[in-house]
Amino acid sequence: MSNARSHRASPPKYRLYVETALVAGAQVELTDDHAHYLGAVMRASTGDRVALFNGRDGEWDAEIVDLGKRRCQVRLETQLRPQTAENQQDLWLLFAPVKKAGTDMIVEKATELGVAVIQPVLTQFTQSQRVNTDRLAANAREAAEQCERLSVPEVREPLTLERLLASWPKGRILFTLDETGGGAAITDVLSCAGSGPSAFLVGPEGGFSKSELDLLRRSPFVTHITLGPRILRAETAAVAGLTCWQALCGDWRARPGFRTPFHAPE
Repeated sequence: MSNARSHRASPPKYRLYVETALVAGAQVELTDDHAHYLGAVMRASTGDRVALFNGRDGEWDAEIVDLGKRRCQVRLETQLRPQTAENQQDLWLLFAPVKKAGTDMIVEKATELGVAVIQPVLTQFTQSQRVNTDRLAANAREAAEQCERLSVPEVREPLTLERLLASWPKGRILFTLDETGGGAAITDVLSCAGSGPSAFLVGPEGGFSKSELDLLRRSPFVTHITLGPRILRAETAAVAGLTCWQALCGDWRARPGFRTPFHAPE
């Protein structure tokens, strides 16, 4: 009996995002990719436990009851965490795609920093006009699994800057990272911004064109901000802007009984 308690006190070894509904006692058939990951990559075996989440039903403890080369079935046991409104902060990231490695990094870090929507934006100086959104969505899922989020951000199809601004939703502020130095200090702006629907726009490595800057300045929902005197790479600017928002407006602010565990790299 003590051994069983000790076993259940330890967290599951693995964590996966699924689309299936999660309820106590249900048996869930995982995908071929999940089966390969658990069996061939992680060397899991029958009886091992895996945490599952789907963005709707919280996080569940499940036991592997059948594992083969192309199949894996698990049985849901107990709910580890209820679903929370972690995206009530409603933060979006809009960015001009850069080279593959840089774009992958932006998606990974944006997921870790709690964004709800990831939107590629095509500008006049965008380095890469072709965006594999399926790959980016897979990167977002993997990052959500690793950082213990209960949801996965939505990765949208690319839009031109003009089309994006023309269809901008009412009530959402757009913080544009202005590399020209014409914006206000980010800490001054965010200290007064509150935690309402927000978005950050990160331009391409070559910056926005003059016509694009003019269009942004004519848009009443846009606030231009600066990240200081140094020119930052797009990846760095995205992480810096989102970090400042989380620290000043988001869920990094201290709350009673709330603690984010730190996991050292393996």
